[in-house]
Amino acid sequence: MNPFPSTALPERGAGTVLALTLGAVVMALLVGVLVLAQAAVMASRATSSADLAALAAADAARGLTSGEPCAVASEVAARHDATVTSCAVTGGNVADVATELAHPFDWGVATGRARAGPPP
Repeated sequence: MNPFPSTALPERGAGTVLALTLGAVVMALLVGVLVLAQAAVMASRATSSADLAALAAADAARGLTSGEPCAVASEVAARHDATVTSCAVTGGNVADVATELAHPFDWGVATGRARAGPPP
């Protein structure tokens, strides 16, 4: 005796559709994780370039290196593919620098801010 009635719908190929759907969901999640990881890396690079540019500007403001502090900061940021969006030297020796780094796929920019000055 056949345990399956003849009116049951055939399920042939249902596993393939389920596997393809599951694979597509996993791939979409993987792409999302990779985009978030790329954004985190870009933010880290922008912050690092701001740190280095602020340190260079503070050194120039203190007279440890030659050059105008904000020009030195722009030069250091450019070496890291970043641009300085704002630069200010306050208190004579403290440099405030903001940088931004363009995303390679034009998804926006990553920004970084840093302040550097003489040791306490």
